[in-house]
Amino acid sequence: MTSLKKVVETRKLSRVFRTGEIEVRALTDVDITIHEGEFVAIMGASGSGKSTLLHIIGCLDRPTSGEYMLDDVRVNDLSKDQLADIRNQKIGFIFQSYNLLARTTALENVELPLIYNRSGKFTNSRELAERALAQVGLSDRAHHKTNELSGGEQQRVAIARALVNDPTLILADEPTGNLDSRASFEIADLFVKLNDAGKTIVMITHEPEIARFARRMIYLRDGRVLTDSMIERRYTLELALRELEKPVKSSNGEQ
Repeated sequence: MTSLKKVVETRKLSRVFRTGEIEVRALTDVDITIHEGEFVAIMGASGSGKSTLLHIIGCLDRPTSGEYMLDDVRVNDLSKDQLADIRNQKIGFIFQSYNLLARTTALENVELPLIYNRSGKFTNSRELAERALAQVGLSDRAHHKTNELSGGEQQRVAIARALVNDPTLILADEPTGNLDSRASFEIADLFVKLNDAGKTIVMITHEPEIARFARRMIYLRDGRVLTDSMIERRYTLELALRELEKPVKSSNGEQ
């Protein structure tokens, strides 16, 4: 059962992009509330507005109208510097392309956000980075350079980097987009474990199988929330791998 604390709240959130006289409504009147401890998947076809929504939730973009509250802070009113601070302190980002530094170790990549953090509260950055790598099951790969890691391991490093400063919210943008099916399911299962440990996670994905690891799914169409519902039959790693191993039937019924 999730607590009642609101981590994300949008009210009549809209985003309009203008190019000359052309106006594109990416989001229209989006009302979403995400509580602490939830694991929410956001789905929708290309152009549905899911990336725009994620950018606003992640304080990388501003709404054209409407309100956005992040952890009781009204984001609309913040300056660029304040937005940068709130991103660094409250949000852990995970991207499809990992965004790791080449020729540096897993540990150095995870430690980086703490080194650049201006709050001065992370004096034990090496210890925290080691702890984050342990959370994602990569303690034994801490001193390997990123080009010595598999795609799944690189994404685990990226997840550890997102976790290292204990953010209020984890935002994952197509986190399994560059991985094969097995590695994708293992990353989705890692999100389940992190969520079970109390992390609030919002994940964008176009893969229904990955979305089914979440507890709740928000489906966007043409910039509006089409459905917002709890997922009743959640995937587990075991179930997903079992489905993966089933023989594929051809159109004429042959296996």
